[in-house]
Amino acid sequence: MNYPEDEAPTTTRDRRWHVDSGYAELGTEAPGPPERDGPFERACRIVRNYEFTDDRILRGVYRRDDPLLGRDMVLEGRFLFLRFLMPVRVTDAYDTVRDGKRVWGWTYQTLCGHLEQGRLSYEVAKDPETGRVTFWIHAYSRRGPVPNPVLRLGWRLFGRTLQLEFYRRVGQRVRELIDADPPGDDEPKVGLVIVPRERPERWRDRFAVDLVRPGVCS
Repeated sequence: MNYPEDEAPTTTRDRRWHVDSGYAELGTEAPGPPERDGPFERACRIVRNYEFTDDRILRGVYRRDDPLLGRDMVLEGRFLFLRFLMPVRVTDAYDTVRDGKRVWGWTYQTLCGHLEQGRLSYEVAKDPETGRVTFWIHAYSRRGPVPNPVLRLGWRLFGRTLQLEFYRRVGQRVRELIDADPPGDDEPKVGLVIVPRERPERWRDRFAVDLVRPGVCS
């Protein structure tokens, strides 16, 4: 990781970090356990495969045959004609009951070379009493050490705005993908996966400049 884990925030008021949490309503199903191929299971499949990102802001690349826990991913942050290639690792995956709700999710943490430092969790939850299904994000983050002064300035000006826009948009995307046909699972079981898979080619992509591991370790 690109930060000491013992510096992680213990309260939402830690001024060294942005501590965020938010949710989106995904729908309802019958009370009780998750329905087969219902909103909960569809959402879990979408979140597991990282299909819910807005490709105008972020894309992901990972090895198809890697298990979810321990999966290394390259996140491709996108801004104007720049693409920031930043590594993360899935450090937790769980299927549990919390406060009476069925909760499935996973967490990644930033690795050396990422623009940010921190941890982000994606969760799908079902209330067995009401059948309500929700998608949650829990995160803490801060800007990592960035040697390039232009990138530091750009992140200071636009980074937080893009981050919050990403958080807002992913909940909408999960809901949209549940309502549409869920993503298929017919790709080879080995090789690289680039997500979201349904991503239009844009004219500016051909002129994009890749910045590999733009951050450094603290």
